[in-house]
Amino acid sequence: MKILNIGNFLIPMVVFLIILYAFFKKVKIYDSFIVGAKEGLELAISVLPYLVAMLFSTNIFLKSGIVDSFFSMFDSFFKTIGVPREILPMAIVRPISGNASFAVMVDLIKTYGPDSFIGRVASAVQGATDTTIYVLSLYFGSIGIKKIKYSLWVGLLTDLTCLIVSIMLVSFVFG
Repeated sequence: MKILNIGNFLIPMVVFLIILYAFFKKVKIYDSFIVGAKEGLELAISVLPYLVAMLFSTNIFLKSGIVDSFFSMFDSFFKTIGVPREILPMAIVRPISGNASFAVMVDLIKTYGPDSFIGRVASAVQGATDTTIYVLSLYFGSIGIKKIKYSLWVGLLTDLTCLIVSIMLVSFVFG
């Protein structure tokens, strides 16, 4: 017997209901769709410079090797508190770029394995934290918000909390 995947029907059903609702409200559906697509394209074009700037600066930061050099000075401290130093570059890059942190995570999993402590912590950190600086610079910058101090501090504090909780949970669940 074939199992039905409700997700295959849910999205087309929602689209159909929106079209049906618009039809009864006498909305010009196609014209409204074109206007929305045009606005979406304009937004994408306005966000592009911020995106390019973030990607450029992130690549320079990662390729310089400064993160690894910095954390190697604190090896004994991280060993004492039970934090694998190998995930720290990923934890630093994660608020800046999701793709860069994903690449670091993939390298960690290739090196140490998906079932290793480091692989599990890296996966948990990738899922629990957010791209705080990226989101603030891209979205706040694109709409002209300049005062982001408190949003930045709250976002980074949340990322740090998620990092700590990820390490604790992986240690608790997987030993």
